[in-house]
Amino acid sequence: MPNNLNSSVIFADRDAAAKELIELFPENLFEPSNTVVIGVSEGGVFFADKISKALKAQMDILLTEPIKAPNNPELAIAIVSETEEVVINKVLIDAFEIDEDYVYSEANRKYEETILSYVYKYRKGVPLRPLEGKHIILVDESIETGLTMTVALKSMIEMGANSIYVAAPVLDFTVYDNLLSLCDGVFCPHRIRDYISIEYYYETLDKLDFESLEKIIEANGVTDMEKNRKKEEMPL
Repeated sequence: MPNNLNSSVIFADRDAAAKELIELFPENLFEPSNTVVIGVSEGGVFFADKISKALKAQMDILLTEPIKAPNNPELAIAIVSETEEVVINKVLIDAFEIDEDYVYSEANRKYEETILSYVYKYRKGVPLRPLEGKHIILVDESIETGLTMTVALKSMIEMGANSIYVAAPVLDFTVYDNLLSLCDGVFCPHRIRDYISIEYYYETLDKLDFESLEKIIEANGVTDMEKNRKKEEMPL
């Protein structure tokens, strides 16, 4: 796996980063019919779309929401996923003496008020597809703290995935070993020491608007899953 420890790495744009990332995937490792590529963020949806097309696999999204510190709306101390899994940054809540009851209360509120609304916004109310026995590739456009990816891994484990891989064009070198201990493999062309911020590594990083994401999600049939499932359940 290529490894770049120089923090001056810059991609021209997401397309260039996707091409470099896809080149890391070995041929015939993933069976298309039993593999699901899952975007875990807005940028992750873009890369999941590219990877799923390259592998001829299915694509889906996993919705998450950060939980912020009570006195600092910029500081994420935990994250909750649409499967109601929660991952806490123990170092931060101990450092700021934040009660875990606050974290779980906020997680429940974020799930009820925000994540469920995202399910309707992005998937037309369709729940995450069954993933038991599937090979999963979790995708983001960068991994800094690893909180989002860790809650995604936890969600996939709870859903009974057969194997779970992580993919991102760039990640913080310090989270690499931790991710490897939680999944079956990590695909990443650039592991950065002294990670700064995602914008630093892309010459052009346009914001992905809802319309662009909606087109990707609909093109991959994510919002048709419930309709197809009901057809399969209809008696002959």
